[in-house]
Amino acid sequence: MFSDSDIPRETIQAYLETYYCVHGDTPTILKVGEANPTLAILQEAHDAECSAFVTACNPFSQTISDDVNAARQQTLADELKQLGFSFIDGIGQHPLNNWPGEASFLVLGVSLELAKALGTRYGQNAIVWTGADAKPQLVLLR
Repeated sequence: MFSDSDIPRETIQAYLETYYCVHGDTPTILKVGEANPTLAILQEAHDAECSAFVTACNPFSQTISDDVNAARQQTLADELKQLGFSFIDGIGQHPLNNWPGEASFLVLGVSLELAKALGTRYGQNAIVWTGADAKPQLVLLR
């Protein structure tokens, strides 16, 4: 399925297993490949046919300091505001491994192309993108 990627298979597997937790007034947990009715409601409420779960933390899955991650995440938030997107705070957290959760955003109404560009710009291996079916999918970026 992801055999042509430069990302190690065990890293991809971890991304597939991760819980992408959306905070805010309507919290939900996104899981790759599982339709999410709450996400469908969120997208509809924001007149969005799609969304993406993105982070600026730990580029290429290499751990960096909390302070640097926070600054990177703030830069991403500022960019999203400048682009006019609505977004909700979240965290990506694997349910079993010891990798620290990563602050993230659910960006409502962002196209797949722009979501991929944001992920690439912030040094990410992958993003989670969802179309109108509200079924999150893992999108590898390298």
